[in-house]
Amino acid sequence: MSGNTFGELFKVTTFGESHGEAMGCVIDGCPSGLELSVDDIEKELARRRPGKVYGSRDEKDTPEILSGVFKGKTLGSPIAIIVRNTNQNSRDYDELKDIYRPGHADFSWEAKYGLRDHRGGGRSSGRETLCRVAAGAAAKKILALHGISVLAWSSSIAGIKQPSPGEDGFDFEEIERNPYRVPSKIGAEKTAAKIEALRGEGESAGGIITCLATGVKPGLGEPVFDKLDARLASAIISIGACKGVEFGAGFAAANLKGGENNDLPCNDGNGKFATNNCGGILGGISSGQDIIFRAAFKPTPSISKPQKAFDKNGNVKEIEIKGRHDVCIVPRAVVVVEAMTALVLADFLLLSRSAKISHKEH
Repeated sequence: MSGNTFGELFKVTTFGESHGEAMGCVIDGCPSGLELSVDDIEKELARRRPGKVYGSRDEKDTPEILSGVFKGKTLGSPIAIIVRNTNQNSRDYDELKDIYRPGHADFSWEAKYGLRDHRGGGRSSGRETLCRVAAGAAAKKILALHGISVLAWSSSIAGIKQPSPGEDGFDFEEIERNPYRVPSKIGAEKTAAKIEALRGEGESAGGIITCLATGVKPGLGEPVFDKLDARLASAIISIGACKGVEFGAGFAAANLKGGENNDLPCNDGNGKFATNNCGGILGGISSGQDIIFRAAFKPTPSISKPQKAFDKNGNVKEIEIKGRHDVCIVPRAVVVVEAMTALVLADFLLLSRSAKISHKEH
């Protein structure tokens, strides 16, 4: 099966099914000498795990490093990481093995391959994202050595919009204090009430995630077809529930004049721009400004209220999806967005070393 490997130099291949023996990834191209431990990976996986507020499948997600690391440092050889599945309830899906769940990949997956693992969606399950997060832990360590940090948060859940950086009520510290990863205490309270109301209705919600990468020097990106924003968009849209990505001003730029959209320099002589409508990327190459983008995530398709669905014979059935599903996956997807962003930036960081003979380290 193709399509399971991401990256040019810093390559990541993920493997495993939701209800199989294990999930995992192989990182190839990670430079030697990078300090990397199970704790580094487990810390990120813990952030992706569902909290009690979600009422979801409870996995400890304990990673095992099988290769590529010796005495706490990477060897330069492939790094294999696995996480064993220990809390799957496959019986929850027995009644749906011949039914295509609304909003899921069941029909399209079977149309392509002729068969599918119906247990929790198999390979198309959101659980696959833990592999990305494990690999992203290594990428984040590389970025940290170059002064680059990646931070994402829920900027909107169930239609409840949160304040943006610089606006009243926005607090970076608040993001990891609440289970919704929203940057506002008041916003967290409103979101909690909305999510509980949806839970009572047997419904679900989507939302928007904002991601901010700081410390990225100018010059990262590979034009023409492998632009930095193109690769980031590809990485983020590859996350199962993501339906759209916009950088900087995004779609709002379509309603601006050129003089309004252009980022002009400040007049204080500090070499900075007054705005960042480009989202930190010009011509597919980083401009030195903060990289900022937003990603839209659809509502969780698995809801507890009765729905209509087709079976293999084309008959319409009324179904009730059992199992343990998040009312909203957005807070957990925040960690996945960070991981995919880190993978892209780490890859381009390594690629940048071959851009010219005289090259200053990024």
